[in-house]
Amino acid sequence: MTGSSALLTDRYELTMLDAALRDGTAHRESMFEAFARRLPAGRRYGVVAGTGRLLEAITRFRFTDAELDWLRAADVVHPSTLDWLADYRFSGTIWGYREGEAYFPGSPLFIVNASFAEGVILETLILSILNSDSAVASAAARMVSVALGRPLAEMGSRRTNEYAAVATARAAYIAGFGATSNLEAGRTWGVPTMGTAAHSFTLLHDTEEAAFRAQVEALGAGTTLLVDTYDVEKGVETAVRVAGTGLGAVRIDSGDLPSVVASVRDQLDRLGAVNTRITVTSDLDEYLIGALSGSPVDAYGVGTSVATGSGAPTAGMVYKLVARRGDDGEWVSVAKASAEKVSVGGRKTAVRRIDSTRTAREEIVYLGDGPDGEPEGTQDESRERPLQATLMRDGVADRAFLGAEGTRAAREHRALVMQELPIEAFRLGAGEAAIPTVYR
Repeated sequence: MTGSSALLTDRYELTMLDAALRDGTAHRESMFEAFARRLPAGRRYGVVAGTGRLLEAITRFRFTDAELDWLRAADVVHPSTLDWLADYRFSGTIWGYREGEAYFPGSPLFIVNASFAEGVILETLILSILNSDSAVASAAARMVSVALGRPLAEMGSRRTNEYAAVATARAAYIAGFGATSNLEAGRTWGVPTMGTAAHSFTLLHDTEEAAFRAQVEALGAGTTLLVDTYDVEKGVETAVRVAGTGLGAVRIDSGDLPSVVASVRDQLDRLGAVNTRITVTSDLDEYLIGALSGSPVDAYGVGTSVATGSGAPTAGMVYKLVARRGDDGEWVSVAKASAEKVSVGGRKTAVRRIDSTRTAREEIVYLGDGPDGEPEGTQDESRERPLQATLMRDGVADRAFLGAEGTRAAREHRALVMQELPIEAFRLGAGEAAIPTVYR
């Protein structure tokens, strides 16, 4: 590993580049677009995530001697293409939906304007980041909506690979989770971290009481004690006896959660720990969180379900060439016509129509002008919110979308966007996209 992201790609990206350089088409100005043809089954909207990570990865997409030597030894491309790659630095412009934005089938989420050569070799990198992070954020947003304001913590690091764990924590935070157990996500992206003890800490000690006393001594009475290692009722009694009625919280990680939570709440109140919170974990997803909405739960910890997109581990996005310059200098719209994989060609500008109640009603995609142009036939501008921002200009990423500050901005943007969506968007049952995408 060299710090370069250039080999986080598929071989055919470079063989296409190789052939295009040899026949002279590689330098045609082109426009590529990432979009989703459909949403996962049962989803009414998606949430864009990964943009900040992607912009940083594109900036690091350079071929150092290490990458070039490997490509040469593997005989992937011709020597002349290796010379071209040695000088590669993305110099084009990228427009896209802001991170945290809601999207729908056909939304032009990420538009790359560059030579064919510069744009085509970014395909795998773009899709691997956007597909994974948006899948996590879309699932996490559903959990946030049914949690009804109760805080959620992301705890999925042990359910995915070590690098995906960091990206998962970031995407879940953008979608509204309040904290993560992953420390690298805290260091790199500014995501608040949390965590106290697992069952192994209790099992280490001779008694449950000894474990609780050690934890309270180290972390204070405001800590969260895990009470279901042995017997929940005895665990709660011991926790309050050790920490006092000022105990911060108890965590429950097993059992029939609705009935266990009700019983624990009653017991805590009887013991005088009326302000002690109840946190539940144990393989939660949006459906179980929704089922607990009437229970006295104060917070949730979610692991496997959020890390795997709650059954939809990829957002299903694709990256297609939609326009290129012809020999006469004019833009030529291009599109796939394959059965069930049809794409809409042309440069696009996207807006969301908002009605008088500040509710989103349509995703309108104007064809022809591209993100920098004014769409023809625009309605009352006060009722159409532009969806595309300039993410990178002449190869330089807008710093507003990067790092911890960009992550916080994406989180704030998602919260505002959710207020626009119609109530139908938040239903967990099967149904169509919450708003239609209309091409004009």
